[in-house]
Amino acid sequence: MKIELRYAANPEDVKQYDTSRLRHDFLIENIFIPEEISLVYSMYDRYIIGGAMPVKKKLALETMDELKSEYFLDRREMGIINIGGDAMIRAGADIYKIGFKEALYLGKGAYDVSFESADPLNPAKLYINSAPAHHRYPSKKVTLADAEVVVLGSMEASNHRTVNKLLVNSVIETCQLQMGMTELKTGSVWNTMPVHTHNRRMEAYFYFEVPEKQSICHFMGDPDETRHIWMKNEQAVISPSWSIHSAAGTSNYTFIWGMAGENLDYGDMDVRHPDTLK
Repeated sequence: MKIELRYAANPEDVKQYDTSRLRHDFLIENIFIPEEISLVYSMYDRYIIGGAMPVKKKLALETMDELKSEYFLDRREMGIINIGGDAMIRAGADIYKIGFKEALYLGKGAYDVSFESADPLNPAKLYINSAPAHHRYPSKKVTLADAEVVVLGSMEASNHRTVNKLLVNSVIETCQLQMGMTELKTGSVWNTMPVHTHNRRMEAYFYFEVPEKQSICHFMGDPDETRHIWMKNEQAVISPSWSIHSAAGTSNYTFIWGMAGENLDYGDMDVRHPDTLK
């Protein structure tokens, strides 16, 4: 299992960062490595972002020195969304079959967690988010049929999209972790517009279904002094609480959002309209 530590940054310092420093601190380029669990431990709300890609092997979710715990989820909860072939996820005596665009919540105290692909020729790609947890809620599989679905935006504004709220408090009980998936309609490229910040929680965005030779321009930073990071398919970006988090693609795409922090109110946003951004 690979783990990388990322420290938090003062927003005033980030204003001085060049392209390479922005990418080094906020971009996660290699989410899926065959036969590996690859994770980034961020000091923003101690959020963990990464992926597991079992092919022929069973991958065990082991603890790490940074957690100082017997099991990875002794004091944590975890959300998993599969963007590949069918997966078999084991947690203790329980086995979950997770298909394409299906989610699994693993509650605090889940142990002996492992990941397998049902078909090595079509391996699972398990996108992982994890946050500290204070209470044990039951582990549960959530499908798109279970999700709270909201359609937002318009074709005229180039942001017609479907928001699938998967691991949110209107669907499942969690401590602080929330995850979902937004699918942009053909012809739309903007997500999370109007932009917003929320000092009550941080976020991470993972972009996928980006067509070959196309890119995502992710916008971040203080609303009055924005920055951008160009991203490729199946990459993630860390978004601090003080930063906007929005993007435009050279094609339509899908992204997974995950967040943790002070509250579970999905609508808790400090909105900035497009004509006020700098």
